[in-house]
Amino acid sequence: MKNYQLVILGFLALLIVSCSGFDKLLKSKDYGLMYKKALEYYEKEDHYRYTTLLEQLVPIYKGTQQADTVEYYLAEGYFHQGDFLLSAHYFDKFRQNYPRSSFTEQAEFMYAFCYYKASPRPLLDQETTNTAIAAFAEFTAKYPNTTKKAEVNRIMHELRTKLVEKAYLSAKLYYDMEDYKSAITALKNSLGQFPDSEYREDQLYMILSASFSLAENSVPEKRRERFQNTLDEYYNLMSEYPETKYKREAERIYANSVNVVEK
Repeated sequence: MKNYQLVILGFLALLIVSCSGFDKLLKSKDYGLMYKKALEYYEKEDHYRYTTLLEQLVPIYKGTQQADTVEYYLAEGYFHQGDFLLSAHYFDKFRQNYPRSSFTEQAEFMYAFCYYKASPRPLLDQETTNTAIAAFAEFTAKYPNTTKKAEVNRIMHELRTKLVEKAYLSAKLYYDMEDYKSAITALKNSLGQFPDSEYREDQLYMILSASFSLAENSVPEKRRERFQNTLDEYYNLMSEYPETKYKREAERIYANSVNVVEK
């Protein structure tokens, strides 16, 4: 037990000395040493320490040969600490300030990649996802022969899939709330925006079902027209999916709608 306690105390003492040395380094004016230590911390992946040092060195090294290294590693440091939007901001500044740097292509990629990492789950607002898609499109246009083409294509597919799911879930929410008029509009908008959606069959059925429910609950003067619309939606579903998994329910809706329209 005593040996274990001695090890712990020794580790704490080393940590205190280490932190004390780092604090002294931060307060020093030996910028060459700070730069050297920042690179050492970078190699050790001590992201907090090299980022903290580089923050102070940015104005000092501006206009020097090391300026792009300082600013690129700073942007990387924020990324590795999980602050993706701040990292994107610094990568954006970098690509504008250093268009001919050896880091520029990677900075352009990382700018887009930061927004990809910050992209939220599908139910939330997808502005960040759209920004990521636009940034990757810009990257591939600027670097058509990039070695990252396969990775970018994979990410773009993932981001677009998220937008498809967002559009589907938002429309489905109206349907689940029995706001059928809004559901029909949202579902059709979703299909118009993403015609090859993996949810297409479900969406066409929900439009049919919502149209039927809307017709059933309509005032007398609108019932016939809305049941005719329901029949149109039935034909839309069946023409694309003649063996749809919703066939039994679709046939029931069809029969009830025909009874009204043909009276």
